Amino acid sequence: MKRNTLLAAAAVLTVSLSAAAAWSQTPMPDPLDDRSVRRLDKMEKVVRELRSIVFQGRDSGQPVVVMPAETEAQIGALTNRIADLEETLTRLNGANEALTFELEQARKALAASDTSTRALSDRLAALEGRTTQIEAAAAAQDPVVTEEEAAANDAGDPDGDFARARQFMLDGDYDSAETAFGNFVKRYGDTEKGPEARYWLGKTLAVRGANGDAAGAFIGAIRGWPKAAWAPDAVLELSRALVALKKPEDACQTLGELSRRYPKAPASVMTRAQTVRAQAKCAA
Repeated sequence: MKRNTLLAAAAVLTVSLSAAAAWSQTPMPDPLDDRSVRRLDKMEKVVRELRSIVFQGRDSGQPVVVMPAETEAQIGALTNRIADLEETLTRLNGANEALTFELEQARKALAASDTSTRALSDRLAALEGRTTQIEAAAAAQDPVVTEEEAAANDAGDPDGDFARARQFMLDGDYDSAETAFGNFVKRYGDTEKGPEARYWLGKTLAVRGANGDAAGAFIGAIRGWPKAAWAPDAVLELSRALVALKKPEDACQTLGELSRRYPKAPASVMTRAQTVRAQAKCAA
């Protein structure tokens, strides 16, 4: 009985194995279509990337940085470039506005400079005209030397006469100094010491208040604008005489020539010139 049961079980197993073999030889349909395969591949790729990220954080101990997708990175880069371009454009607009303002200011300054230059040219022309008049007046006031006086000059002692006249000045004898320098100008007015003698003659005349004659002497002294040490003081004394003669405009123009012709005049002369300028009420 047991034997029959075993034989029956063996038969059933044989049939089952035969059926299984037959079933294994029969092709079965693939449960995964192409779309599923692609999805599976993508999921496996994502899993591998996640594993890589996890292992990166574990191995390095640093925070895990997940880079954005390539398209998002490009869009971000383009956005940054656009922002940079907008900022650059804003700066350029600001610089352009500043440059336009500076150009406008320069144009106005140039126009003002042209106006000032024309006014200065007109004043200079007027001053040169007055200077010519002063020189003409000095020439008219120069003493006329006769032939006899010229001959006497040739036989005289100009150095000795000048020294004696100068000593009268040093001694405070202005009357004698005026006479001595007056004679010197008559006899040796055309010599090298002539202009300086006129300067000292003007000094003596100014002391006694003969401002008109003093102005004439000073004009003769500075004719040609000499570079002598006494020349700046002679110009200053002329301006003082003109103030005394109620000719403030001429005095101011003379002081202007003092600064222009003798920019390195002694400080004492320039200080006194400021006083005379105030007396004449010269424009600043």
